Amino acid sequence: MFDSLDETMRKDAKSASSTSERLVVWLVVAAASVLVFGGLYYGIRVVG
Repeated sequence: MFDSLDETMRKDAKSASSTSERLVVWLVVAAASVLVFGGLYYGIRVVG
């Protein structure tokens, strides 16, 4: 009769963004992670 909160959230998330939008978000997150960790690595190499 009633959907659980988890099921409702899944349905809302699927309808809110398309596959290509989710792919772009993941690519941006991956690029930001590489930049952040690359910057930390570079900073440690320069200081140390």
